[in-house]
Amino acid sequence: MTFEKLSRKQKTVFRWAYRPEAYALICDGSVRSGKTAAMACSFIHWAMSQFDGERFAICGNTVKSAERNIIMEIMQMVDITHYYDVSYVGGDSHLMTVSGCGKSNRFYVFGGKDEGSYKLVQGLTLAGVLFDEVALMPESFVNQAIARTLSVDGTRLWFNCNPDSPEHWFYKNWIQKADNGERNDVLHLHFTMWDNPIMTAEKIHRAEGMYAGVFYDRYIKGLWKVAEGIVYPMFHREKHIVPDSVPLPPGGDYFISCDYGTLNPTSAGLWYLDPTGHATRLREYYYSGRSGTPRTDEEHYAALEQLAGEHIGDVRAVIVDPSAASFIACIRQHGRMRVRQADNSVLDGIRDTSVLLEKGYLRFCDCCTDIIREFGLYRWNEKQAQDTVLKENDHAMDDMRYFVRTAMRRTIRRVRGR
Repeated sequence: MTFEKLSRKQKTVFRWAYRPEAYALICDGSVRSGKTAAMACSFIHWAMSQFDGERFAICGNTVKSAERNIIMEIMQMVDITHYYDVSYVGGDSHLMTVSGCGKSNRFYVFGGKDEGSYKLVQGLTLAGVLFDEVALMPESFVNQAIARTLSVDGTRLWFNCNPDSPEHWFYKNWIQKADNGERNDVLHLHFTMWDNPIMTAEKIHRAEGMYAGVFYDRYIKGLWKVAEGIVYPMFHREKHIVPDSVPLPPGGDYFISCDYGTLNPTSAGLWYLDPTGHATRLREYYYSGRSGTPRTDEEHYAALEQLAGEHIGDVRAVIVDPSAASFIACIRQHGRMRVRQADNSVLDGIRDTSVLLEKGYLRFCDCCTDIIREFGLYRWNEKQAQDTVLKENDHAMDDMRYFVRTAMRRTIRRVRGR
């Protein structure tokens, strides 16, 4: 790729590091806003113009995400490869070497996914760091990487991210201090999709359909927004509930999704996924061991067969939380229905379910009273700085999320234009 045209903010990204007062750059805002590509390109050009024989760090939430978002971008940028030779060694090294104009520098790739990640950068001396998706990293990792730069004159820090909660440590410690003048050496640039020259009005309109709820506010509007209240405010009875006798287009597939519990409720739903990618929850099974006698795996399995009913031979898979090992073994032992372990990514699942609800890809028959009830009760935990949901009234919500993330991947890709 090459930059055929730069927006005003992208031009600032390329210029800021050469100012004498510059220390850190923060680019936050919406997805597809052009901030990541501009930062990656300008980071390399700055490093190569100012240093020779130094080490730098490129940090992502994981090494894989840093390779995908930054390294692959750099290696395909004519605006870099025209001037420099770029090579990358993966494996255990995760090292990119950039050489040209009589200079050569090394760029190490790190993943900052948890509190133990800070150990990865201990002992290094770095001349600069680019943090991609910094809002997904623990503060301890970021602080340790910054500490590795303190002995180098002329070091610079580069941060980019999509917004999170306004209680997030990065927003409070870096963005707010840059905005209120406490940090005159930190430049904060807020990007929207309109700051990306390649995003036409049509592309922006299409991107706006990719998210819903709090994720729309963050990833489309670029706002640091609290996840509060009902998790799925886009659910409406008039839009999403259909009669039990609703006609189903032929040629689709049946699935069962299940959130398994012993004392906590076990929730399961029978779904029909039609050829257009729309799904209908036809009926459900919901049993709490706290309100009655706890049931065995065999009793829960018998309930699944009853739930499948006349469609038992047509069920493509029973999608179950992978932690329910004994129940998965029980289903497999009976040999009548195939088991698929669910994708249990909570926030990714909520994001995907939100947009499918917003776009009308999920429907629920009248008889599914427990999932309909939970829609009105499933809430964000507003006492936590990080995005978490309250672990109550969430069992049907969980089995729906398993179904969306595991059986509706093709629909999600289509809705998001991938």
